[in-house]
Amino acid sequence: MRTFVLVYSHTMMKGFLVFLLFMAGVFPASASVLPREVRAVWLTTLSGLDWPSRPATTAAGFEQQRQELRRTLDSLRAVGINTLLFQTRVRSTVVYPSAIEPWDGVFTGRAGQAPDYDPLQVAVDECHRRGMELHAWVVAFPAGSVAAMRRLGRKGLPQRRPELCRRCGDQWLMDPGVPATAEYLAALCGEIVRRYDVDGLHLDYIRYPEREIPFNDRTTYRRYGGRKSLAEWRRANVTRCVQAIHDTVKALKPWVKLSCSPVGKHADLARYSSRGWNARDAVFQDAQVWLRQGLMDMLFPMMYFTGDHFYPFAADWQEQSAGRLVVPGLGIYMLSPRQKDWPLGLIERELHFVRHLGMGQAYFRSRFLTDDVKGVYRFLAEDFYTSQALPPAMTWVDSVAPDAPAVALQRGGHALNLSWPRVYDNRPGGVTYNVYVDEGYGPRPLSLRQTDTVFRVSPVLPVLRRTTYLVTAMDRYGNESRPACVSLGRTPAVLPSYVVNESVALPPCNAEFILVTDATGRHVFTARPSAYLGVARLAPGFYTVRTLDARGRSHVLTTFVKELRRAAPEAVSVSAF
Repeated sequence: MRTFVLVYSHTMMKGFLVFLLFMAGVFPASASVLPREVRAVWLTTLSGLDWPSRPATTAAGFEQQRQELRRTLDSLRAVGINTLLFQTRVRSTVVYPSAIEPWDGVFTGRAGQAPDYDPLQVAVDECHRRGMELHAWVVAFPAGSVAAMRRLGRKGLPQRRPELCRRCGDQWLMDPGVPATAEYLAALCGEIVRRYDVDGLHLDYIRYPEREIPFNDRTTYRRYGGRKSLAEWRRANVTRCVQAIHDTVKALKPWVKLSCSPVGKHADLARYSSRGWNARDAVFQDAQVWLRQGLMDMLFPMMYFTGDHFYPFAADWQEQSAGRLVVPGLGIYMLSPRQKDWPLGLIERELHFVRHLGMGQAYFRSRFLTDDVKGVYRFLAEDFYTSQALPPAMTWVDSVAPDAPAVALQRGGHALNLSWPRVYDNRPGGVTYNVYVDEGYGPRPLSLRQTDTVFRVSPVLPVLRRTTYLVTAMDRYGNESRPACVSLGRTPAVLPSYVVNESVALPPCNAEFILVTDATGRHVFTARPSAYLGVARLAPGFYTVRTLDARGRSHVLTTFVKELRRAAPEAVSVSAF
């Protein structure tokens, strides 16, 4: 019977050790026990589209809202989502007690009226409790419908700040050409970042309206346009708003990721037309310039398209990413029979394509995901997200990982107690800790982003006491220390080799061929097995070497990380039971 050796990534087989996923092809990620990939979803509070499902006026009703959010986050966490884009500014109304703007009416049924809790604070706490990031989603220029602003009266933005607003048919929009618009939005974003422990600030509709909306800024252009063309002036206006928000956010908390959701096609390509709908020329978003200038840490382009409208433009976003993160937003709402009734296979192909490019994934919207429309939830849970992942580190800001914690493990009755002294980082923001367990099938997380320096686990079976526990320190920029490993058994888990030369040793086997694939599952080369596997041409990343026979049975031979120049962690064995 023939056997083959496979070098494969975590996406190819469930349950095996994953130590590093090299993202974006530019910056090597810090050492990580989990793969690195943005897996995001938009949670819409506008009209309660995703949450809350109904307004409340009693304490019991508000508790039901909180429980509904917890159930939603549990479902998202279970499927592999690690980043929540939480709609915080709706339409010049907000979902937290603000000194600048009034309450949105989604929680109480009446705009300007507060619920008995802080929804943003609850969302931040619940996300962090699940090891997820929360990015505050701010809708920038739309101010709301004329009817909604009339109901708000003096609290509405058009009455409070009429110089910032333009009426466009049945709605109000903020005017990007008025310099004070940038100052206003920056102050609002600063309030959010200052008061809440958000991981990101996500800007939506940071653009001029589409042609179908009767937006008239001729007066503003005559006053402020100077000698610039209308298109140049409008692009400069939007960029000025982005710059003001960036400067405010980064001065407060430089680890907060600033992102936006531009129109899904940046501009016409050499071989593919955007058909008149793109970010740069139609709505004056210079999003790729924002990446190159460092005004954005990441982009979530709204790529709710198919075919030639999707694939070449996704590749263009990645090619122009300037070493930052680009996470295509996929229109899973189009799966609904009430929308375009797309087949699930269309989304599956787009997911595999963007992962092939080294990009993350985002989904619009959360209800379509948790409702499992066309089986999209099952596909992610069973096939696409076969292990959990952490978002990539912000290596363009800081790439220095904290020191590994000094972990002690003690038995306390039927429980095991892990503890360690607090670890400090080289930059402000603090450190959190990740706890993993390896029962012989590769590490899986027990707790992510915890702030406590203790962790208690109660193994059900005695054999589980003879496993290895791993603890890492992670800074606010996402850099993770090498793991500190402790075990009550006599044989701690084997961790990957850290390859710093041209080859890695292979144990003896009877396989006839070696198949090498990269971290995304792509085949790189095939060779005959020998005592050493040449890895000089491999890109930095995580690899696993295993045999696979004709019946699909496999055996792990070894694992290694290419070109990560860090000392391998030592596994510490503690006295056994």
